[in-house]
Amino acid sequence: MGAVWRNHGTTIVLAALLLPVLSFAAYRWRCRSGSRRQAAAEVGLVAGSLPWAIMIFTPQKAPRSVDLVPLHDLPSWLSGTADTGIAQLGGNLLVLAAFGFFLPIRFAAMASLRRVLVAAVATSASVEALQWLLAIGRVSSIDDVLVNTLGAVLAATSSRRWWADEGRRIDQAASLNT
Repeated sequence: MGAVWRNHGTTIVLAALLLPVLSFAAYRWRCRSGSRRQAAAEVGLVAGSLPWAIMIFTPQKAPRSVDLVPLHDLPSWLSGTADTGIAQLGGNLLVLAAFGFFLPIRFAAMASLRRVLVAAVATSASVEALQWLLAIGRVSSIDDVLVNTLGAVLAATSSRRWWADEGRRIDQAASLNT
């Protein structure tokens, strides 16, 4: 955890201080032009994703690398120190958690676990590809994609009560139109 704090401490502190205030302001502004539910979901998507985006695109002093073998990096995350395991596994689970939690609430068309899964895979794979293309000293790994996606789907599952009925209505309307 020391490395996480050393590399991202400023981002963590700024997020903790600024995001609540900015989120409240954005929520109040968006409520004027839309529903409170959509405003809260939009703010949650941005506020919950922005700090992670900053962290995962912060350049590191290492050569870029790619690992396309599934479950190859995961054992090294867990066999190191507890701090490394928590930072790697926990961090990767949280990267797309806000995305998975709020996406189906904000966009009724995304109100299914399958759709969240597909969107999370596409988003995470895009992030890993960008990390490699930008040559910012990050490891682009299929394990990151798998764990980021798992985090998004688990978060979507935890928010399901707020979007499941809406998704069923969309699917029923689509089946009636065909």
